[in-house]
Amino acid sequence: MNRLVLGCGSVGLPLAERLARRPERLLVVLEDDERRADSLREEGIDARSLERTDPDALRTVAGAVDSIVLAPDETDRLLPLARLARAAYPDAFLLACFDSGTAAADRTAVSDLVDRTIDAAAETSEYVLDRAGDDGVRMRKFKRILRDIDGTLAVIAHDNPDPDAIASAVGLTRIAEATGTDATPCYYGNINHQENRALVNLLEYDLRNLTEDVDLDEEFAGFALVDHSRPGINDGLPESTPIDIVIDHHPPRALVEARFVDLRSNFGSTSTLIAGYFHQLGIEPPADIATGLLYGLQTDTDDFTREVDVPDFEAAARLVDRADSSALQRIESPSVTADTLETVASAIVNRRVEKDVLTTGVGRISDRDALAQAADKLLEMDGISTTLVFGYTEEVVYISARSRGTDLDLGEALRDAFGQIGSAGGHAEMAGAQIPVGMLVEEDDEADRGEVIEEVITERFFETMGIELTRPATAVYADFLGTDELGE
Repeated sequence: MNRLVLGCGSVGLPLAERLARRPERLLVVLEDDERRADSLREEGIDARSLERTDPDALRTVAGAVDSIVLAPDETDRLLPLARLARAAYPDAFLLACFDSGTAAADRTAVSDLVDRTIDAAAETSEYVLDRAGDDGVRMRKFKRILRDIDGTLAVIAHDNPDPDAIASAVGLTRIAEATGTDATPCYYGNINHQENRALVNLLEYDLRNLTEDVDLDEEFAGFALVDHSRPGINDGLPESTPIDIVIDHHPPRALVEARFVDLRSNFGSTSTLIAGYFHQLGIEPPADIATGLLYGLQTDTDDFTREVDVPDFEAAARLVDRADSSALQRIESPSVTADTLETVASAIVNRRVEKDVLTTGVGRISDRDALAQAADKLLEMDGISTTLVFGYTEEVVYISARSRGTDLDLGEALRDAFGQIGSAGGHAEMAGAQIPVGMLVEEDDEADRGEVIEEVITERFFETMGIELTRPATAVYADFLGTDELGE
């Protein structure tokens, strides 16, 4: 694809010079003045003159183009160039540079044709370059796909969504609605974690809890995934569901198929990406959205201490002035359920430590979110760098893991340990896994179930970590039950 500059005035020339030094893109600057084109070529810029100003001629000279900057010397040429560029490349990103001599009527007409305008007299070439870059192309494609959806877009968070997934789903819904597309934030499973419930209730988020009996094709015309990237993996969608949009910050385990995909694993949260979309599209997030996105960013980066990057701080700086600080305080200090306290207590009692790695099983659970809270809490213990907490329901074993201050990639470790018998993944310092109970246990006896799960999970994880167990996992499980022999 070519990045194109149409015209080469006082803004276009320095911009062309900067673009020409970028090896990853072929630059084509079009001028109807052959002498100007010759002069640019002498400076090492790929400049080509355009004799006929019609769309076919432009496509013939320029080839495939995904972004165009309109920066002519003569202000009266800006509108004709905008019409030419849009006719030749209806799907390209167009940025127009106004100057002080651009007439008001031309400004209005050009603005209707292009994706973004700037006041060239007030901006640097670096600013123009940023606006003409990959983010502009991405936003152009994103808006086009949103507008193609003829009906309601289902914005799907992952199962039992956390604050990052919740805020991202609601945020993307608002963005879709601002572009004229109906959208509904959805999730499968439950919202049990007390802070997650507080987030939804205090900010009055209207999320739809989907069940298996919902006729997806009947109710929705399109599907977007946030904070995860594949249908049927950590959500209740059929794996064959065609996906329109994927926005996620987790590294993918396999090919992600969608009409629009934005995966940036260097970001600390999906909320960071969604906040960036508000900014790039020029949409001001309302207070409830800004509050949720800031909280989602904050929790997924562990208060900006875990896998955080510059864009996370920039997003937070834009959100903080619009966020409701009082609501944030109430979300962060909700009441804790008895089930959560019992799970954390069981995790403490049943802990097993080998070197600086702690594992613990809590038995049958009713709230899987409590596992993450236990993993975070146990990571605070002196001398512990990695924690893994697991529990099970009738059908699934859930695992939550945390680490800090190590070279370990926890997401890779869990994939190595459990990827062949279930789904696993995450980031270097925060990861999880889900394993069907049927992959581990054939009998229905509760005592046998707990024993087998304890043994398989613990031994697989320590083996992956390269740590030799000092005691069999079954012996630790017997201590937890308070018996001399298992089953007594």
